[in-house]
Amino acid sequence: MRYLSTRATSTDTTERKRFCEILLEGLAPDGGLYLPEHYPQIDAATLTRWRGLSYADLAFEILSLYIDDIPPTDLKAICAKTYTEAVFGTQEIVPLRKLEDGLYLEALSNGPTLAFKDLAMQLLGNLFEYELARRGEELNILGATSGDTGSAAEYAMRGKKGVRVFMISPNGRMSPFQQAQMFSLQDENIHNIAIDGVFDDCQDIVKAVSNDLDFKRQYKIGTVNSINWARLMAQVVYYFSGYFQATKSNTEKVSFSVPSGNFGNVCAGHVARSMGLPIDKLVVATNENDVLDEFFRTGVYRVRSSADTHETSSPSMDISKASNFERFVFDLLGRDGAKTKALFYDQLASQGSFDLSADAAFKSAAQRYGFVSGKSTHADRLATIRDTWQRFGSMIDTHTADGVKVAREQIQAGVPMIVLETALPIKFAATIEEALGRSPDRPARFEGIEALPKRVRLLPADVAVIKRYIADHVQ
Repeated sequence: MRYLSTRATSTDTTERKRFCEILLEGLAPDGGLYLPEHYPQIDAATLTRWRGLSYADLAFEILSLYIDDIPPTDLKAICAKTYTEAVFGTQEIVPLRKLEDGLYLEALSNGPTLAFKDLAMQLLGNLFEYELARRGEELNILGATSGDTGSAAEYAMRGKKGVRVFMISPNGRMSPFQQAQMFSLQDENIHNIAIDGVFDDCQDIVKAVSNDLDFKRQYKIGTVNSINWARLMAQVVYYFSGYFQATKSNTEKVSFSVPSGNFGNVCAGHVARSMGLPIDKLVVATNENDVLDEFFRTGVYRVRSSADTHETSSPSMDISKASNFERFVFDLLGRDGAKTKALFYDQLASQGSFDLSADAAFKSAAQRYGFVSGKSTHADRLATIRDTWQRFGSMIDTHTADGVKVAREQIQAGVPMIVLETALPIKFAATIEEALGRSPDRPARFEGIEALPKRVRLLPADVAVIKRYIADHVQ
């Protein structure tokens, strides 16, 4: 399997790379995102064979289709080490629970930081450690977080040999619990940087540093955001697992509702569907920052400024520049790298938007790729959290509430709708208390976390300043 950039031309075969090369690289040198040259196709016989596998074994089978430069015995051991009951709390890893007829929650939030990011980040940490040891090298990870990526990355990388983490977050924009999870870590290889701005400013800095190829190579910069293909690839696994739990035969279809900001989580669903998993709809559920909902309704992709990015009660989705969206548009446009580059590099930079409404590819997108969308507001979140608790005795977090609200608008008789539960309620306690008049349950290991000493550096949203900070701390 080889990988190409979303901005590669059809005649350019010089930049095709193997998995372990892109694992440590992040963005492609041309600023694009890596994708496999093709999506492996899964037939009914393979689905049948996979149906009874443990999560670790299922992960190995799927990852093996994309990774051929790690010996199978080593890859199998990495999967077995990653997906354990000790780490994720349950033998199923991502257990499915029924809310009501036709509507299910897939629990992706049982990992060390109580968010779905753990499922990919724990694997990424083990892959990084394995490959760096094999090469005898070090890696300085630069990441941006709106809340959950940061803590998941830091908990996965803390103490890992040859790895340092520099995580940029928007100052004051995460919940107190999310901040405490990150900033209370005292490990020497973990560096928290808070900037004045929003998540998109953090993400822009990561991309700017990654696009400075001399700096990137000198300081061995890698990424853990979902611009890293390895992380998105790991997320594909739980779509297959959810499907197997919700169905009895491979003739059935399911739909998934996915709380979406940066488009990484639902992009993994797009990959699973492209591989042949029988997915009917991929429901993109946004909050008030509805850039993605606007695109799927109108064909217009219009990024917002920092000032126009709303601060909401589902803060991990307070994003107006969806990094992974370029991967889907590349596929939508028939993998035309030149056209993709013109849209994301030239047109977005100069105009702040692009319009595909008249493009035949967009007009057939819903039918070809299954995408539909909707948005949710603070009032919707409160009502959904309250209703889910009162009727089913199930407490859900704010982002999952967005997913449930939009899912209900898209349910079809006879097609199970699986909502991806993206975090546990304790991470957003203030809104849960507003909705229910009570505090969410808190795992014992996180008691008093907000009162722990914090290790964080406040810096301006300036690429040069961030570069200097990294250079000063890798010696």
